[in-house]
Amino acid sequence: MVDENQGLVGVMPTYEALRIAQERSVDLVEIAPTANPPVCKLMDFGAFKYRQEKTERKQRLKQKKVEVKGVRISLKIGQHDLDHRVNLSRKFLEQGDKVRLEMILRGRELQHQDLARQKITDFIAAVGNAAIEAPLSRMGNRFIVLITNNNAKTENS
Repeated sequence: MVDENQGLVGVMPTYEALRIAQERSVDLVEIAPTANPPVCKLMDFGAFKYRQEKTERKQRLKQKKVEVKGVRISLKIGQHDLDHRVNLSRKFLEQGDKVRLEMILRGRELQHQDLARQKITDFIAAVGNAAIEAPLSRMGNRFIVLITNNNAKTENS
């Protein structure tokens, strides 16, 4: 048994440890149940739980939530607009977010799906260190691809 000040009290029967805990008006908490003999500690369990929840809350606040940012391009997009969206996508990826690239084809543009696919692959190549997380898919007149930071993917693996 260990007391409140991390001092070793010694090995004793359970009823004796409970009696000491009641005298000191603290709780008897089993720390290592698989040890032989099991290790117990005298502590204020409510205060212990409060401190533990507080540290868990701080850790949750520090975690970065990954967001999916949307970038939309068209088949007839100008070079300057395309460069702007490439730079925007790079910024999103550097911040740790994912980018959902979307291209909507209208009217006769639907006949040039091969050009749309090529424009999307050129866009991803222009972004640089981007990895395709969800492959290029077509939903009606839309092409959608989800890209993520290539460096972040290798760090997590």
